[in-house]
Amino acid sequence: MKKKTIKDYYIKYFWLFGAGILADIMVDVAQTYVPEFLGQIVEVVSTYDHVTINDVSGILRNIFIIAVILMIGRALLRFTILLASGKIEAGVRHEMFLKAERLSQRYYHENKIGTIMSWFSSDVEAVEEFVGWGTIMAVDAAFLSVIALYKMLRLDPVLSLIAVMPMLTLVVWGNRVEKVMSDKWEERQKQFDKLYDFTQETFTGIRVIKAFVKEAQELLAFSKVAKENSEKNLEFTRMSIKFDIYIEVIIGVTMSILMGAGAYFVYRCAISLPVSVFGHVISLSAGKLTTFIGYVDTLIWPMIAMGQILQMHSRFKTSADRIYAFLDQEEEIQNDENAVKLNDCKGKITFRNFSFSYPDGDRDYLKNVTFEIQPGEMVGVVGKIGSGKTTLVNSLLRLYNIEKGKIFIDDIDLMDIDIASLRDAIAYVPQDNFLFSDNIRNNISFSNNKADITEIRQAAKFADVDDNILGFSEGYETITGERGVTLSGGQKQRISIARAYMKNAPIMIMDDSVSAVDMKTEETILSNINEKRKGKTTIIIASRVSTVAHMDKILVLNDGCVEAFDTPANLLNSSPTYSKMVYLQKLESEL
Repeated sequence: MKKKTIKDYYIKYFWLFGAGILADIMVDVAQTYVPEFLGQIVEVVSTYDHVTINDVSGILRNIFIIAVILMIGRALLRFTILLASGKIEAGVRHEMFLKAERLSQRYYHENKIGTIMSWFSSDVEAVEEFVGWGTIMAVDAAFLSVIALYKMLRLDPVLSLIAVMPMLTLVVWGNRVEKVMSDKWEERQKQFDKLYDFTQETFTGIRVIKAFVKEAQELLAFSKVAKENSEKNLEFTRMSIKFDIYIEVIIGVTMSILMGAGAYFVYRCAISLPVSVFGHVISLSAGKLTTFIGYVDTLIWPMIAMGQILQMHSRFKTSADRIYAFLDQEEEIQNDENAVKLNDCKGKITFRNFSFSYPDGDRDYLKNVTFEIQPGEMVGVVGKIGSGKTTLVNSLLRLYNIEKGKIFIDDIDLMDIDIASLRDAIAYVPQDNFLFSDNIRNNISFSNNKADITEIRQAAKFADVDDNILGFSEGYETITGERGVTLSGGQKQRISIARAYMKNAPIMIMDDSVSAVDMKTEETILSNINEKRKGKTTIIIASRVSTVAHMDKILVLNDGCVEAFDTPANLLNSSPTYSKMVYLQKLESEL
């Protein structure tokens, strides 16, 4: 998918931005008439001895009309541009989420979840702020400045030059400040990443912290990280405040000069001795001075907006760069141009001299693995801890790229198979038994959200967990909590098995998925697998020999190599690892 830039989003929602800009121009033009009307009132008051409401009623009516135009225009301006910025925020976050789904496991091994979440939250919000309010301020300040300056110059060019000169220093100062503020914001965001990482890790491991009574220690560690984050925030805020103070000083100086000089020019004009500057005669009445000061007052908002825009742009630039860096990450797991759809999968699996090492690993975790599983076979996988069992089954899901010509599904090279169709053909029960923070019904029907309660209960009965679920006060509507925290280890395992069974896939992989259940429950589940999945390929990784004792075949791994692949009966003679596991289990039973 082509990565969009902010420019692309501006083009996509051009009609909203266009309507907002037109409304802004209408507001700016109307706003510059207010000083003229105020000047007219001053002229009336200074000219007539007795002023009545009738003398200024027409002017007041015009001011009321301007107020209505400003109200409608500003409402339309904010509605259109803020609506567009909200859509852009949603679009950017959606694009990032799709990107996150396509990235490989390696990326998440190398980057902390807390850091990634900060990109999705604070960085996207910084982009939305600039696209929305930043655009409003920039457009408003630009048009308002041009219109106000034009009218000022028409009124008196020399006085306009006196008013504008101090403001020009803001351009030079602003360019210098923006770079510093951008660097400060980047430092602040990096420190915020650390705070996010620490918080996410602490909440995830809260039970361990409580079990070891380390709350005080974690609080001190959090205080240190939070203090560092606070210091970076303060550095950025100090720089922002310094720039705001500079703007206020410039505004104060400008208005002071203008008031003093303007009053002097009005006085000289009143005594019929107007001032001449560079051959230009300055002739100002009280009303014209009021109008001119109104124009200058109109320019104050663009000056203030400039400071806010610089702050927003510095945040936007840094946050957008971080988002682009995420979206530019290489997607390692991609379909081949001529990827083959795995339709009507039979479940035949072939490994040919397959070796595997993780991208950041320094050794082969699997070495020259060769075996073949026929369609419909039930195969067990056993071996010591670290022998490569989980790595073996993960390679079938193509979580990592592998060498071509090493693994085949239905005699089709794994690297040539369309990834979506490959994973759709495999039901997987992971070792960590991850459950979503949802009700049990939705967790079981994850692969088919249209399944009715009868189908869901059949899957639960397959995993021998239906009675447990009905024992809960809310039954299948029971919320599992984050990662299934409200359930026992055995219940989580069995709900994960039920979820995989619901998929009704031609290949099912269970990675040590009955280790937390008792022997009777294990026997029931294995019996159901033998009965309900007849004719479909099933691979079960087990730490207990009893789990795989009745499989069609058993694959024995030893230090990443295939020690044996045969029937359980033959393995007693051909596999030292398997025979030792059987002996130890018998000894354990006797004890």
